[in-house]
Amino acid sequence: MAWQTPIVVHPPAADGGRRVTVRGQDVGVAHGDRDLAEFLRRAGLGDADIALDDPHLVEWRGGPHAWATPDD
Repeated sequence: MAWQTPIVVHPPAADGGRRVTVRGQDVGVAHGDRDLAEFLRRAGLGDADIALDDPHLVEWRGGPHAWATPDD
């Protein structure tokens, strides 16, 4: 089985929210770093703000910290 990051922040949806999965389980839709940090805190990460930029923990699909879809 290939290694993968435990937390995935999926690409922005039309409303700018991003689905978040932790260890393959859907934990909700984040609309900003604050929401994402709360999901990570609930998942047991003590210092979630630092974890947001750790590529060993978080895989950002669609670019890090992007909360709106790009203009066409």
